[in-house]
Amino acid sequence: MIWPATVTIDMNAQIPRNIPILSCLLMLALGFSLIAGCSGRRSQTPVEGYACYAKALPTQGDGGLAWGPSVKTASVKAMGNCQRYAAESGGTPSTCQVTLTGCR
Repeated sequence: MIWPATVTIDMNAQIPRNIPILSCLLMLALGFSLIAGCSGRRSQTPVEGYACYAKALPTQGDGGLAWGPSVKTASVKAMGNCQRYAAESGGTPSTCQVTLTGCR
């Protein structure tokens, strides 16, 4: 088969104009369905499902942040983290104090 050297394009050809509209509607429906699927989810707590947190800081060095099932548990963990991180960073682990606590 021999192909012609020139290709002619019919400038009067009718292009269906509803195809772009249908594709936009399809994308919009898909977006709404994804949003609707996620809207019923509860927010996840950050670590291991615990809702309470505590932050402990030394006077020098790095502090610690911890999560736990209660403020007391989170505070104990935060103090341990603070002492460890302060010692590793050349700070003062004996001066660690809990500075922030709360639950979500």
